[in-house]
Parts: sequence; C-alpha cells; structure tokens
Amino acid sequence: MPRLFALAVSVLLLLTACMHAPRKPAIALPPLKLAPATLGQTLALQQRLQFHFGNQARTLDALLEVDPQEVRLVVQALGQAGVRLRWDGKTLQQQRAAWLPAAVRGERVLDDLQFALWPATAIRAVLPTHWSLQEEGNTRALLHDGQAWLLLTRVDASHLQLDNRAEGYRLEIASAPADAETAP
Repeated sequence: MPRLFALAVSVLLLLTACMHAPRKPAIALPPLKLAPATLGQTLALQQRLQFHFGNQARTLDALLEVDPQEVRLVVQALGQAGVRLRWDGKTLQQQRAAWLPAAVRGERVLDDLQFALWPATAIRAVLPTHWSLQEEGNTRALLHDGQAWLLLTRVDASHLQLDNRAEGYRLEIASAPADAETAP
C-alpha cells in the first residue's frame, strides 16, 4: 500500500508540473526524425532526468539503447514505465501509461534526445529554412532567424543541460553506461 500511495503522489506531482508548463509553444520546433544509424555509434545508457517547469522540478529515470537499426527508450517513475519509445527511422512506436499526461509527447522526447546526442552534421541536414544549428565549445543552439529556442550545454562527459525556450522547460540529464540486464 505505501508503494501505491507513493506512485499516486508522484503521478499527481507530474500532472501538476505539466499543468504549469505552457500549453502552446512560443514557436514550433522542427522535428528532427533522424535515422538511428546517423548517430554513428551504439549506446546503452541509464539516465536520471530532472525536468524543471517554472518553479516545479520532477525527477525520472530512463533507459536508452541506440543501435544502427533502432532507438529504444523507457522513461520510469518509481519503477513504473511511463512511456516506452521505439524509433526505427521511419515509425515511432509509443506505449504510454494511463497516468502519463497528454502533454508528454514521444515526438518531443525523441527530438530532445536527438538534439542532445546526434552529430551536428546530421541535425543540420534536416533543418528547414530559417532554422540553423550553432555549436561553440560545450554549447549547442537551435536558432530560428538568429534567435535561440533550444539550447544544450555539456557540463561534463556525463551531464547535459537542455533549455527548451519554445516550450518553457529545462531538462538536466545525468548518464551512466547501462548494465545489459537493465536495458529496454
């Protein structure tokens, strides 16, 4: 019963955080939809994700695998899968928990992931007119007509900070190699 109560509380907190997020983005960020192979390597990571919506902060865990054929991601709260994503470069498959707010979109999760990890050349190749990608040192920025709407800072080899100015949230990502037993 205590675990069920804790899950209910965390779901309520996640819902509250999503309600405080802007309902309509200031600008629609371009979808990346990059093929898994364009990453140029395989990955298996455990991640701790900390979302910031205004004054609200929520922490979730994720398991990520990327190989040339597919991206697989599971995002969890208190050990319960909130969303499972599979992307083969053409089709995005999602399995969502009933408690997951509609505002948490798999497409946005995939785009944030690809913006953070994929090579700049792959991202630049799919950007529409008026959009550009700039990299300087440990910072990457997605710009529309010169204004930055999505920023990424590499704090160190295992920590990233993503600032989505278009949708009004920040995301801190801490990554570690995944054990084969915990991969999605």
